Amino acid sequence: MSKNEDVLNMLTEEDKAKYEIAQELGLLDKVRANGWKSLTAKESGKIGGIIASRKSKKERNKNSEKVVDK
Repeated sequence: MSKNEDVLNMLTEEDKAKYEIAQELGLLDKVRANGWKSLTAKESGKIGGIIASRKSKKERNKNSEKVVDK
């Protein structure tokens, strides 16, 4: 296992989502080079907003599955 794989295995699900979204937005190189502090408020907010949106969607899907199961 490589060092990067070891680090990814130690991350929480939310941290994994942050990295995934940063990659989708083309910000991962910036984060790797200079850390999360190098992101602008707009970039950080975009990542946070996408995380919140995905969590909300996941919860709605989970709740709709409960209704269908009843």
